[in-house]
Amino acid sequence: MEIHIETDRLRIRALTENDLDGMFALDSDPEVHKYLGNKPITHTDEALKYIKDVRKQYAERGIGRWAVELKETGEFIGWVGLRLYTDYTFNDHTNFYDIGYRLRPKFWGKGYATEASKACLKYAWNVLKLDKVYGITEMGNEGSHKVLLKIGLVYLEDFYYEPENLMLRWYSISKPE
Repeated sequence: MEIHIETDRLRIRALTENDLDGMFALDSDPEVHKYLGNKPITHTDEALKYIKDVRKQYAERGIGRWAVELKETGEFIGWVGLRLYTDYTFNDHTNFYDIGYRLRPKFWGKGYATEASKACLKYAWNVLKLDKVYGITEMGNEGSHKVLLKIGLVYLEDFYYEPENLMLRWYSISKPE
């Protein structure tokens, strides 16, 4: 899957195995995993498995999380993108598109997640022709909560996700008329 989206400050593209170091830096950081079940990875092979899983999603579902890098430096700052969930059920939903993002902490609070996510929603509406996109955050993750609201998602309700023993928040947005 080839994807190339540019915003004012960011380049969004397909994840590749060349992103291994960046993915490991991202997913081995305990601060990043504070609201993801507190399970940071400890080996690069775990990051490589994630990249391979995403690339498999590209092939099977035509969509998946994308690498985000700074246009100015080319530095990998995290990922953003849409995922078609067919393999998990959240809040009694399966077969839905979810918008998500995960950035390294030194890039938090700069508007990158919002900027990248807005570009992903444009892709959802204009390229994928979706009618609805969902979002999920852990209850205490105020940063993610604010990003989802800023990009237009509406908070719907809280729900308990038994497989991970987490309280999550559920959001959605419909394609603008």
